[in-house]
Amino acid sequence: MDIEFVRSQFPALQREFTFMDNAGGSQTLKKVAERISGYLLHHNVQLGASYKVSREAGEKLTYATKQVSRFINAGKPEEVVIGSSSSMLLRILSICISKQWEEGDEVIVTNTDHEANVSPWTDLKEKGINVKIWKANPDTLELEISDLNKLLSNRTKLVAVTHASNILGSINPIKEIAKTVHKAGALICVDGVAYAPHRRVDVRKLDVDFYVFSWYKTYGPHLAVMYGKYNQLYKMEGFNHYFFTKKDVPYKFQPGNFNFELTYSLLGITEYFDHLFKHEFPKEKKAEFQEKMDKVFELIGRHEERISKPLLTYLDEHPDIKIIGRNIAEREKRVPTISFVHTELSSDQIVEKVDDYRIGIRFGDFYAKKLIEDAGLKEKNGVVRVSLVHYNTLDEVQRLIWILKKIL
Repeated sequence: MDIEFVRSQFPALQREFTFMDNAGGSQTLKKVAERISGYLLHHNVQLGASYKVSREAGEKLTYATKQVSRFINAGKPEEVVIGSSSSMLLRILSICISKQWEEGDEVIVTNTDHEANVSPWTDLKEKGINVKIWKANPDTLELEISDLNKLLSNRTKLVAVTHASNILGSINPIKEIAKTVHKAGALICVDGVAYAPHRRVDVRKLDVDFYVFSWYKTYGPHLAVMYGKYNQLYKMEGFNHYFFTKKDVPYKFQPGNFNFELTYSLLGITEYFDHLFKHEFPKEKKAEFQEKMDKVFELIGRHEERISKPLLTYLDEHPDIKIIGRNIAEREKRVPTISFVHTELSSDQIVEKVDDYRIGIRFGDFYAKKLIEDAGLKEKNGVVRVSLVHYNTLDEVQRLIWILKKIL
């Protein structure tokens, strides 16, 4: 992968600073910032009016939503719900879908998820919904489908699970999990926030019912998207004004509408991946959009595996360090979100020493509190997390290793 071409698309990377806290928020594409500016300067009007500028603004936002739909391979644009954050979209979903459920119905959550895909479901206990916890194997910290099967019943309505842990970096076999959940007659809701920046999201191939991720961690603005199968979205009561009906999908889930300029800026993300494909595969001019996305994310996966391997090797060989999660860099099994603890130093002590070298990493529980507690890591002040993405370089990783050797 032409790393110089990639880095030239992100203005912030021209600074003398190394960004390795990308799971907390990636850097933003220049194209995204330009789209935000362009919309605000030329089309900042309310939609739905008869005058020309309003019609043009509506057309631009319709086009942007269609491109987002293509990007995740949704069946139709109406399956795309735009919202302020993944936490808010999942909260709206839980409120709306639970109106169809009865006291005694069940939901299953995991102890490895970010709280965004846990609290909206556990809070339904107040409505008489039973909540079961799918716990990771305490030795491997991996979710096992055999344990899920023990929890599923004829009262299970929904299983909430993460695609990739924002601490472990482990990729869960969502397609297989979805098949198991559907066989039990339940629905599956996937948090893809820690996965989407690294690997291809194809909601139809995964056969998920709901899938949510944040754009500000996927090279864009502070905005989020929720995919939902149309028949599931249609059946639900909405979360908007009383005069919107079941037919008003997705608007009935978008109170106050979506943010216009930020939604329009998502074009900058889809265009970037398209341009990256053209740059890397110039001879493949007849490739379809879905094929382009598959190939470009495969390229990204290979690069991320290459740059995470030396860091994982160093950490694994250090006698005082324990990697929390897989210790190998297989791109099919993990994303380059790498967490560890030290036998003597607390996690905050390590991060604060690294801060002096103008490298951004982080410590804490990252809102996956149950995982930190169950893994016995609370006393360490959480984990040290190094979260790489495809614009990071091998040189940056080698420098971090040099710094860790120095301070540890």
